[in-house]
Amino acid sequence: MTDAVELAYSQRASEYIELLGSMSTMHPSDRQLAATWADGIDGEAIDAGCGPGHWTDFLRERGLTARGIDRVSEFVDSARATFPRCTFHLDDIDALNIRAGSVGGVFAWYSLIHHEPDAIHVPLREFQRVLRPGGELLVGFFEGVAVERFEHAIAPAYRWPVAAFSDVLRTAGFDIIETHTRATTDQRPHAAIHARRAELAVSPRQAAHVAR
Repeated sequence: MTDAVELAYSQRASEYIELLGSMSTMHPSDRQLAATWADGIDGEAIDAGCGPGHWTDFLRERGLTARGIDRVSEFVDSARATFPRCTFHLDDIDALNIRAGSVGGVFAWYSLIHHEPDAIHVPLREFQRVLRPGGELLVGFFEGVAVERFEHAIAPAYRWPVAAFSDVLRTAGFDIIETHTRATTDQRPHAAIHARRAELAVSPRQAAHVAR
């Protein structure tokens, strides 16, 4: 998130929280997808770019130790007050203050939509870094037939074809488990990708060295 995007959300945080800060406003299929993903996570889950914190609390209710992080202080303050049973921190998904290999899951629901295509690898590699081996990622984003910018209500955002986003995930060190798309009347097309931190390939020379 750039400083300009942070400022745009900060200025409209109250409006955003009122309109979208409740699970009742989330699509039922999105809730089901997130619930299924959460039920398979072993260890702590990070809600990366948690906004008002409602998804963080949803993950907690699924039995996870869930921590919400966001760069917008108004979101973090509101989330702490609204969902006191969860933990929230100010943090930047481009440079997470989280120990490498320490979390079981990263939930990134529309928190990457404002990243320009040539910068999307930065948070994805951070997610890969903080996930433990076998850790899993669920990312939601706007779908389109091409990678293209559009005028979002808060700040310029990007839509992605599922295949293109899958490619950048693989490049960042993830294996794709499954993909989902949803087209809803009067809403932009939606997509989600469930991915797992890829195991590093070991060359025969490296294997021989380890065995000695």
